[in-house]
Parts: sequence; C-alpha cells; structure tokens
Amino acid sequence: MVHAERAALIGDLERLDDERWDEPSLCAGWTVHDVVAHLVDTARTTRPGFLIGLARARFDFDRQNARGVERERGASPGETLERLRRVASRTSTPPAPLDSRLVEEIVHGEDIRRPLGLARSYPKEAVVRSLRLQARTPASFGGAKELVARARLTASDADVSVGEGPEVRGPALSLLLAVSRRRVALDDLEGEGVTALAAAV
Repeated sequence: MVHAERAALIGDLERLDDERWDEPSLCAGWTVHDVVAHLVDTARTTRPGFLIGLARARFDFDRQNARGVERERGASPGETLERLRRVASRTSTPPAPLDSRLVEEIVHGEDIRRPLGLARSYPKEAVVRSLRLQARTPASFGGAKELVARARLTASDADVSVGEGPEVRGPALSLLLAVSRRRVALDDLEGEGVTALAAAV
C-alpha cells in the first residue's frame, strides 16, 4: 500500500509545471518541493539512521526533519522527483509501526495535493489503518491519542469509530487529516465534538 501511494504521488507530480513546486503546502513553512524532499528522506530512513540523525539533531524532531529536507531537496523539481522515483520501492523504516509509513504517504500526499487542487481516491483500508494508528499514538510521536480523548471520531464512509466523547462525523480521510492537525479538514466534519476537536488542533 505504501508503494502504491508513492507511485500515485509520482504520477501526480509528473504532470506539474516546475513553478507549482514552489507553492505553499499544508505543512507550515514548507513548499510542495519541501514536502516531496521530506518524503524522499523518510523513504530512505533506516532504524539505525533515524536514531543517529535524531541524536545529531539533539533529539529535536523538527530539526531532524529540516535537515532531511535540506539533504534530499534537489537543485530542481525534476531532480527531486527522480530521487523520489529511486526510493519508491524501498522497504526501510524508522523504529515505528509500519502503518506510520501509510500515515506519512497519505497525510503528506494531501499536504501536496490539496493546495494544488489535485484529488486522489485513497484505498479505504489504507486510510482506516492510518486513522487507527494516529488515534493510539501520543502527540509527542506525531499522533492524536490526546485529541481522541476529547471526541469520538466516526467515519461516514467506512466502518471505523475511535475515541471518547462527543461525536465528530465525516469522511475517514478528513478525520485523519484533522487529527493530524490539518485544520483545512475541519470544514468537512460535523457533530457535537467538532468545536472541541477544532480547539485542540
């Protein structure tokens, strides 16, 4: 599933003019080009490499990610896209659950696609697995365990409901993006818990 998402994103990026790579993504402070470079970096990451890189970044995840973007961003969009092609079939992973690779590909895929006006119909299983992982992962590791303690997330298009509290209902992809702190997805959601969720995102 991870490889399929990488291939789909490559297909979308191949159709972009170079100037569109400079557009802001949903990741604050990162352009589309930066997010693609980040995906190259995470695809290359191994368990030992992640730990060494984190130590060198003084255990600052943001600093580690910024260094990865700087390292993997090519001199042109074409160069960075070629780097993504070369790592698309890799199976290496940092010391994290394998489903974290799905979260990376789907959430960052939307960080790129939504500002560019692109759409993808993601496999439901991939989105549901990503949502379930985010719901049980603490915020300190990029998850939403604390957020789902405030609201019950119920997908309107999949058989999944996680969390406690007032209900938040909407498409599984929008729920995933919201608990991954992408506020743009809040407009797709409804229910008594939306206000509490929005305040925490």
